[in-house]
Amino acid sequence: MPYRVEADGSVCVLLITSRETRRWVIPKGNPIAGLAPHEAAAQEAWEEAGLRGIPCAAPLGTFRYTKRRRRGAIDATVTLFPFSVVEQQDDWPERHQRQTRWFTLAEAARAVSETELSHLIAGFRAPPAPSPLAYRMVPAIRTGMGRRFAMLGWFQSLMPKQGRFFDQFEAHAVTLVAGAAALARLLHAEGDLDDQIAEIVRREQEADDITRDVLQDVRRVFVTPFDRSAIIALVGVMDDAIDQMNGTANSIRLYEVTQFEAGMRDMSGIIVEAARLTAEAIPLLRSLAANAPRLHELTARIIQIEGHADEIHDAGLRALFKMHGEPGGNPMAFIIGREIYSHLERVVDKFEDVANEIQGLVIDHA
Repeated sequence: MPYRVEADGSVCVLLITSRETRRWVIPKGNPIAGLAPHEAAAQEAWEEAGLRGIPCAAPLGTFRYTKRRRRGAIDATVTLFPFSVVEQQDDWPERHQRQTRWFTLAEAARAVSETELSHLIAGFRAPPAPSPLAYRMVPAIRTGMGRRFAMLGWFQSLMPKQGRFFDQFEAHAVTLVAGAAALARLLHAEGDLDDQIAEIVRREQEADDITRDVLQDVRRVFVTPFDRSAIIALVGVMDDAIDQMNGTANSIRLYEVTQFEAGMRDMSGIIVEAARLTAEAIPLLRSLAANAPRLHELTARIIQIEGHADEIHDAGLRALFKMHGEPGGNPMAFIIGREIYSHLERVVDKFEDVANEIQGLVIDHA
């Protein structure tokens, strides 16, 4: 499912027309020998829509549909992978056979005819737009939005209304999304390597500034001891996630790595997905009771893809050792590769910590 995040934080999905019925569908195709399923999906996205981007190795789900052929119809099952679009090229193999169009999530859910696919698209919802204060905290993404969320109070109305904690959390989530996107582009060789590293460093510094503001406000504003602990714990694990992204970038720059293993690229796709889910979850904390079901869905998804990332990490280390650890291999290449894998694993682990913090808050207070 090709998607992009707009400047106002909303999410759009690209659909294409089928060649025969001309109905709106997603890019899809048969498995491709030598490619993992998500890699095959990315290949189909390019062939059918000219898209290049970051596929997530953890699927969103599956849907079934009836595929019509000249020799008769067949029932097909499709595995759907998130695909963060970097670019749509000017030319591609099926350019003159299909139309492409960007839809909002609601429009795309209505446009497709498969009920299960419609539900998957609708569930891939955009995060509520961050407040204007959140955008002022991160000037690089400032927009003209005027909508502002009412301060509903922290968990069970205990958070002091003079605090800016919701705005600060949302601003921090913005840095996670931007840092994850830059890290994925870096590992997928999208754009200049130095530019992507500089972007990660800049986002990490912005996150540090926000974290510092949170800690200052916790000391300045009256907060009960329990709420102080909850606020510090949540912003702390969010900050740990982007710190590990920065650590990955620093290792890449230190060792002058320019080529990356497939497993590293796959883990970066999972990091992009984890950041997107976090950015949706954080604003929902403004109304825990009303949003508890969706928060459970989002945190469960983060924990699920963290397990998938662990599998990729272990398989990647085994492949590295087989390539470089045997006699006659390159031990230094193994050590460097293992360090990058370890940083990536810790990034995903920190997103799992974010999910656990949110789950705990929902269980205790919703």
